[in-house]
Amino acid sequence: MSDLRGKVAIVTGASTPLGIGRAIALRFAQAGAGVLLVADGTHEQLEDARKQCASVPGAGTIQTAQLDLGLSGAPEEMVAIAEREFGRVDVLVNNAGIRASENFGDFTRERFDRTVAVNLASAFFASQAVLPMMRRQQGGRILHIGSQMGRVTSAQRALYGATKAALIHLTRSMAVELGKENIIVNSISPGPVATQPLLDRGPEATAKLVAKIPLGRLGQPAEIADVALYLAASSPAFLLGQDIVVDGGYVIQ
Repeated sequence: MSDLRGKVAIVTGASTPLGIGRAIALRFAQAGAGVLLVADGTHEQLEDARKQCASVPGAGTIQTAQLDLGLSGAPEEMVAIAEREFGRVDVLVNNAGIRASENFGDFTRERFDRTVAVNLASAFFASQAVLPMMRRQQGGRILHIGSQMGRVTSAQRALYGATKAALIHLTRSMAVELGKENIIVNSISPGPVATQPLLDRGPEATAKLVAKIPLGRLGQPAEIADVALYLAASSPAFLLGQDIVVDGGYVIQ
């Protein structure tokens, strides 16, 4: 149920040491996949992620691409690199994203355009670019990484939440069109997870956030990766167009 041997995955936003993207890439490598790690982080971060994934016994070939997916043409370039290096793409994980926290009324057009470009447009155009390969292969998996903020509201999150809500809608729209071609599209919406940006807020802010979570703790990147592996490697062919919330109960209150 967790076998990805002979499969190839693209994982975006994969360079951050304590990030969801790297955790997903590592879990895929543990399942035997070849992985293209994509991020606009530093070369050193990407190389560290590559070495970590490549050191896993049984991992497939691990490659990297340093790209800013918020730029026009970059998602298509990413898929072209994967096709050149691997010859196929079985799983696309659109995880790249940036946070946008401002009081409503203070957002600049530049901030708006950049956030939409990275959080939404990159996933949209990467998904379009990978379709020809998946169609030739007669199937594939596309997984968007959303957020619980696409379902609930919070101060200073109007822009971020709007992009994640749109990503959830994109998941459903793509699934309706592509399901008949055995291209299975779903999304995961993590809640508060112990990634570096969240931990950088400090213990006081973290404690306030944990107080809102019924399980009484932050999630771990590996817990999101477990769900991603299930969607990528098992056979939930009847699970289509769904947004799976992994948030310790944050949104059920």
